[in-house]
Formats: sequence, C-alpha cells, structure tokens
Amino acid sequence: MTQRLLDILASSFPRLVLYCVQVTIPLTVCIYILSLVLGFLLALIQIQKIPVLKPLARVYVWVFRGTPLIVQIFIIFFGLAYVGIILDPIPAAILALTISQGAYNSEVIRAALGSIPKGQNEACRALGLNKWQTMSRIIVPQAALVAVPSLGNSFISLLKDTSLVATITVHEIFQTAQAINAVKFQPLLLYIEAAFVYLIFSTVLTQIQGMLEKK
Repeated sequence: MTQRLLDILASSFPRLVLYCVQVTIPLTVCIYILSLVLGFLLALIQIQKIPVLKPLARVYVWVFRGTPLIVQIFIIFFGLAYVGIILDPIPAAILALTISQGAYNSEVIRAALGSIPKGQNEACRALGLNKWQTMSRIIVPQAALVAVPSLGNSFISLLKDTSLVATITVHEIFQTAQAINAVKFQPLLLYIEAAFVYLIFSTVLTQIQGMLEKK
C-alpha cells in the first residue's frame, strides 16, 4: 500500500467517525425511541384485541415487514413528493425507518408480553389492580427483560440500516465515504474503511448489550 493510500485512509477515518457520532448514532437513537413507542402501541392493540384496530395493526405489520426498506424510503422521499408532500432528507429518513422498525419491534414486544403467564393477570385482578396498573407495574417490567436481547439486536441492525438513507442524501457514514471517494477515487479502500467504522460501533453496542443481559 502506497503512502498516498495510507494518507487517504488516515485523513478519512476521523471524518467517518465524526459523522457516525454526529449523525448516524443520534439518528439511530431517535428512530429507535420512536419505533419502540410505535411498536408498543401496535403490540398493545393486538394483545388487547381492540376491534377494528387489531386487523389494521396486523396489516401494518404485514406490509412493512414484507417490503424492502429501501423501497419504503424511496416511496416516502420521492413518491410523496410526486403528490405534493415534500420532506427533507432527515425527516424522510426518520419517518421511513421508524415505521419499518416499529413493525419489527411490535412483534418482539407482542411476543414478550405474551410470554408472561396469564395467571399473573388474574392475580392482579384479585388484588384489585386495574388493567393499567397490571400492565405498567407487573407485565411490562417482566416483558422488558424478555425482550432485551431481541430489541438490542434490532438496535444494532438499525445502526447498519441507516446506511440506506445515503440514497436520499442524508450525510451519514456511508454518504460521507461516497463523498470522499468522489474526490479520491478509491472505492475499495474507502468502502472497506466505512464498513470497519460500522463494525467498531456495532461491536461496542454488542458488548453493551451483553453487559445489560447479565444484570
């Protein structure tokens, strides 16, 4: 490897890390929090078997789990603009990834809530607790422990999925690598370096997840 290539890698690495810290991670956290709220609502609708809303929730999950994320991003960013609904890249990215991740999280949360023995609901009713108290004090805390491994994996996957929003010009890690490559013309090295940055942060998150699961 020549000195020029080493200089390119050395100068681009801090930029990739910077955009990961400034854009990719905040974007991932924002989307994940929103998708957890959405996923919990969808799961609750199905668990409680709310008329009309339950089949709608099932259709929602079916559609967004069954279609490619890149297609959903393009529909929201380019498709909605065709009918007059114009979104900036970052809001479009947040919306697309939230509704997609929310569908996946809802199934994880629904399974976790369903894993709690029904006898606990009956015991709570016998103690005089209402549905909200039972859910918030008894069911959800236990279900959260069950869901942590799967939800942790979803967060790590979401971090990597944010690379897709480079297609709508969101300046995250991969888009930054593309911009540098447009000047330096070293796609192999720069894209491998971008992959390495994703790998570093994914590994750190995996270690954090492992520590949380041990508690």
